[in-house]
Amino acid sequence: MPRVLMVYPEFRSASFWNYRDTCQLIDARYPAAPLGLITVAAMLPPAWEVRLVDRNVETLEQGDLEWADLIFTGGMLPQQVDCLELIHRGRSLGKTVVVGGPDATSSPHVYEEASHLILGEAEVTLPSFLEDLARGEARPVYQDPAKANVQASPTPRFDLLRLERYNHIGVQWCRGCPFNCEFCDIIELFGRVPRAKTPEQILLELQRLHDLGYRGHVDLVDDNFIGNKKLVKQFLPHLKTWLEERNWPFEFTTEASINLADDAELMRLMREVGFFAIFVGIESPDEETLYAMQKRQNTKRSIAESVEKFYQAGFFVNAGFIIGFDTERSSVARGIISCIEDTSVPAAMVGLLYALPNTQLTRRLATEGRLHADSDRQPAGEGDQCTAGINFDPCRSRANILRDYLTVIETVYAPRSYFGRVARVGRMLDSSRRRYRPSLGRWAREARGFFRMAVRMRGPAFVPFARAFLGTLVRNPRSIRYVGALCGLYVHFGPFSRYVATRIRDAIAREELQPARIAVASRH
Repeated sequence: MPRVLMVYPEFRSASFWNYRDTCQLIDARYPAAPLGLITVAAMLPPAWEVRLVDRNVETLEQGDLEWADLIFTGGMLPQQVDCLELIHRGRSLGKTVVVGGPDATSSPHVYEEASHLILGEAEVTLPSFLEDLARGEARPVYQDPAKANVQASPTPRFDLLRLERYNHIGVQWCRGCPFNCEFCDIIELFGRVPRAKTPEQILLELQRLHDLGYRGHVDLVDDNFIGNKKLVKQFLPHLKTWLEERNWPFEFTTEASINLADDAELMRLMREVGFFAIFVGIESPDEETLYAMQKRQNTKRSIAESVEKFYQAGFFVNAGFIIGFDTERSSVARGIISCIEDTSVPAAMVGLLYALPNTQLTRRLATEGRLHADSDRQPAGEGDQCTAGINFDPCRSRANILRDYLTVIETVYAPRSYFGRVARVGRMLDSSRRRYRPSLGRWAREARGFFRMAVRMRGPAFVPFARAFLGTLVRNPRSIRYVGALCGLYVHFGPFSRYVATRIRDAIAREELQPARIAVASRH
């Protein structure tokens, strides 16, 4: 039987998302496990021998490659550089290298050195490849635009993971998002009709994690957890019963659109099963820009009031912001800073606009002649959209966009500003009625993490950190674990924001040395 090596490429580029230093506080090595790859592993014939190497938490040895008959790999755009090197390394050893995932699906021409490309959703295209492979007739490319029936998707091979190496483990309940944001590739890859697993199916996945001894943080990695509110409301009572029967082994995070704030019943149901944080794409506080990017769900509302409802429901908020849209004005930096402060969101993932392959934005920019050549190639060493964004000709001058971005980064990640927001979250976050209780082992890890964090909060960060942490301990002790987590994120965010600021200053200097360039005169 074939021996299969599943290799998850490394996220080499520095990013707000890759908070390794924070993970190390609690003896983890990386934030998240490779859910897509272990789901593909579950689709392989049971008799095949399968190994997994996650390059983000372990070293890929030469012996691993020599052992394998087949190498399966693939990932997202920030993994592209490592993935291409892996393909070349495997092919030079004469190995059959099979590649899939979102980046290969969006830019298959980038991965031409692979032996086989499995494009689209694996549940649709992988079976045909496996059938042809068994006959010795496998084709170079398998592609099908059909959307998978996720209710036929298998339980991921969680047993392949070293669970203790990750800050959290992901499961997926639903694919797709009903909205139509111009810059987003989710709707291109997975469609606008959310497709959900059955309650029994997702509970079986959680049971598998439970049987393997995992306890703690589970991230529902859905593109938009509330894409179909009716299905969510039907599912959550099943989850609550399952958790009650097992003495509440998990607590949850997810990504959701901001219109969750409009549904008090749904927030109550999420609170009852132990959700403690959500990621929300705010993108911009400017309504004209939101309409232009087709993110209408964020308009006609007070962003600050919506976020406050999340705190009252017991969820702290991580939020995304983007700079570089055509409709922006010179006040964009001031507006984003005010929005971040008004919402008290500590973990504000601020990036430059990046035209992802096969999005509405990319197609429009290409039609307008504004898209840069090789815009689908990830520059080696760049910090994803934080320093590699604006891969097109913008309407404003690039230097002005970069100056606005620099202003935002240096302001919101200054220690006093960051921990001021943490302190406000510590006052507002309602953590009463939480049922999840960490084990003694988990408490010990978190206690060690706190002392390690405190040691690293040297210099100007220490006093604001101490005020935020101790203030929460006095005023709202039920929320101290979550405030501690937000403080711990600064172990990564502080140095990373300074890294980004240095890179952006260098980019501004390069822009100023170049001959004057005329920005795009009209807004198409």
